[in-house]
Amino acid sequence: MSTPAGRDPDRRTRTTRRGLMAAAALGPLAAGAAGGTAAAAAAPGTAGPVRPVRPVPTTMDDWREVAEQLGGAGGMRRGLVYAVSFLRDDLDVRTEGVVLQPEVVGMHNSFVRYADGRTLLMGDLAVTEDELQDVSRALHDHGIAQTAIHKHVLAQEPPMWWCHVHAHGRDPGALARGLRAAVDAAGAAPGRARPRPAGGPDLDTAGIDAALGVRGHPNNGIYQCLFGRRESIVDDGMVLPPGLGSMTALNFQPLGGGRAALIGDFAMVAGEVPRVLRRLTRSGIDLVSLHSHSLAEDPRLFFVHNWAVGDAVAIARALRPALDLTNTGPLD
Repeated sequence: MSTPAGRDPDRRTRTTRRGLMAAAALGPLAAGAAGGTAAAAAAPGTAGPVRPVRPVPTTMDDWREVAEQLGGAGGMRRGLVYAVSFLRDDLDVRTEGVVLQPEVVGMHNSFVRYADGRTLLMGDLAVTEDELQDVSRALHDHGIAQTAIHKHVLAQEPPMWWCHVHAHGRDPGALARGLRAAVDAAGAAPGRARPRPAGGPDLDTAGIDAALGVRGHPNNGIYQCLFGRRESIVDDGMVLPPGLGSMTALNFQPLGGGRAALIGDFAMVAGEVPRVLRRLTRSGIDLVSLHSHSLAEDPRLFFVHNWAVGDAVAIARALRPALDLTNTGPLD
């Protein structure tokens, strides 16, 4: 079995007892926040299904109220998505001796406006085990559904959970207030400002790009390579913008000397899952959890979170055969 260069052979013994963790899909979706699956339901007085609703372009001005509720954080992506992140600068999260950058232990959420006037909120929240129940209650109190609760990395200190959220409605300000309540329940805002690494990542980024066939980019101390599903994804009757809720994200955190910790996940349809997991394990990549992030997407998607430590380019080369088994392409 091949392993990325620089891996600790004793670590595999320590991790063999860790199985794949199945994420619990929680529902039903909260009333007033998310309705039924519109794509599969017949409209009153018609014989056929409702046509999925498409997103519409927006600008920063369209999200002024959301920005005010969330403390001014956020920015536009691809002219369709208002994205906002709260990084867990207040925590020092360690897994297998690696202190994780806040970018990979953050709260990343997106808002999208649709042609029927509704706004979609979708994303995830990284919370400690002690915070999880308070955050869950805050979400439920504001009509925001939890669609998955699971792990993104192996054994951590403090214990962390990732909670995926989904809601839509005609008042984006109300969605933002609900999200802010959950963030505040976790004590994540405003957080303490941790110094960001100066300059680019200490990695052979050209080698990583060549191995994966994508142009990555630095992001808050990590090197990130992103891939989107080539299918059109419809979630609860809404066509998702490219990459939203359907992204393969491979994050390389520099450890010095060209080495990195990989914190990543693959987005897959059901038929790809067995082959991708088999290829990852044969390439020396550790599996963390297998789950869904949503409840009503079509085609149905599954995500496997993965972990490795070693030479960054060797890890990228080990990932490529599994990546080639998925119907994904580089996400600009």
